[in-house]
Amino acid sequence: MKDALESAWIPGDQLMPDHPLLDSAHQSRRVVVMIDSPDQLDERPPHKQKATLMLSAMRHYADALRRAGWRVDYREGASFGAELRAHLRETGSRKLYMMEAAEWQARQRQHQLKDDLDAEIEIIPNGHFLCERFAPEEKSGRKLVLEFFYRAMRRHFGVLLDATGDPIGGEWNFDRENRKPYDSKIRPMPPIQFAPDAITAEVMAKVEREAKSSMGSTRGFAMAVTREQALQTLDDFIVHRLPQFGAFEDAMAAREPILFHSVLSPLMNIGLLGPLEVVRRAEAAYHAGAAPINSVEGFIRQIIGWREYVYWRYHRMMPGFHERNHWQAEQPLPDFFWSAQTEMNCLHQVIGRVLETGYSHHIERLMVLCNFALIAGIKPKDVNDWFLDGYVDAYDWVVTPNVIGLGLCADGGVVGTKPYIASAAYINRMSDYCKGCRFDPKARTGDDACPFNFLYWNFLLRFERQLRANPRMGPNVLGLKHLNEAERQTVQRQAAAFLKKL
Repeated sequence: MKDALESAWIPGDQLMPDHPLLDSAHQSRRVVVMIDSPDQLDERPPHKQKATLMLSAMRHYADALRRAGWRVDYREGASFGAELRAHLRETGSRKLYMMEAAEWQARQRQHQLKDDLDAEIEIIPNGHFLCERFAPEEKSGRKLVLEFFYRAMRRHFGVLLDATGDPIGGEWNFDRENRKPYDSKIRPMPPIQFAPDAITAEVMAKVEREAKSSMGSTRGFAMAVTREQALQTLDDFIVHRLPQFGAFEDAMAAREPILFHSVLSPLMNIGLLGPLEVVRRAEAAYHAGAAPINSVEGFIRQIIGWREYVYWRYHRMMPGFHERNHWQAEQPLPDFFWSAQTEMNCLHQVIGRVLETGYSHHIERLMVLCNFALIAGIKPKDVNDWFLDGYVDAYDWVVTPNVIGLGLCADGGVVGTKPYIASAAYINRMSDYCKGCRFDPKARTGDDACPFNFLYWNFLLRFERQLRANPRMGPNVLGLKHLNEAERQTVQRQAAAFLKKL
């Protein structure tokens, strides 16, 4: 590699097949550097499933680049900075190219490298997010909410539009058709799995040996780690689960951790799949008559709408996003978030699968985990850190706006438009969790009352004045008229006693 004149650094969340730094015109004089170091893998110790995914995918990506004729310097070491300096010294590279990081803190470190390295550094725009190419405008003094962001993105990229430019089906949003509860008679086909090859097996052993403080284990790892496997995973979802994804998008089940969800976010978040290609594949399924409009639109909204929106919003709220605490929540994160040992069956099931696999689908994240944390008054940063530690698709740009923003509404309603709170009635309606629980989902107070109930009503009582000012919270607040003074005091006493035990 002595003849290399310039280098391109590609980190583990930029494993794009069309990475802008891999222009064939530069192949003869550019060397790709990839670095596996504990201080580079993540800000916090990631779940062992996530660490395995990223490190195995990095190694497979490096091999694919070599087969394509690229010179690759794949380095392992304790210090990212030391390894990068060694690479520049050994190759003689005087110029280092990199693509802008997705996470805010990583971007700051990239610019700091300009002062730390004896090389010219050029940072190109991030090419993995659609809103880096086109971002809807936010008018001065008016917040751009998700729905209008989503519509602007669809118009710009021409997604699910008819010949006149109107939304196919006559509606932008078919969410009203996507609220069916869990049906035990329906058995979805689980996602495709891939047996670990020699590279992945080596990574699994490394993670178990070195990632002592990380959550979970590598046991059962079977995710895609190559571009080819990622495309197979996409096809598997489109064929087997997309048709019913929409109707059961919000359903939850103890024995069905995936249901009809795609589980594509871990692969998209490291670059093996691009957002627009996933959207186009789903759109093609609709036009082929292979999936209904409510499923296709709901899935596309998650990507071109929500995923892009939270990334766009995140960079407009940093720094300081992590410290947001609109409701002044000060309750520590309960110990059962690290053991799943709780009598509340919904929390036991969802936390248990996160600890084991690093995954639960989005409605369980929002309406079980974040719902509980919000009405229990748990510190937002503690909850956010747990999500960052626990999920295989966790990155600061996606976790923080989803948890501190939408899930906990700790940003005061910037990301979302209301606090997403619900009593046990919602969980009982949308899942089978309550059937296996010792608590009564219909009891508001008493020894057998589900904690979701008295915590929910206690939250409404505590913040009644603030919630009345939000037009979307009207039905919730109006429910307080059914509680007389004695019932209000009972709710507040039971909530206080429960929280004290936490």
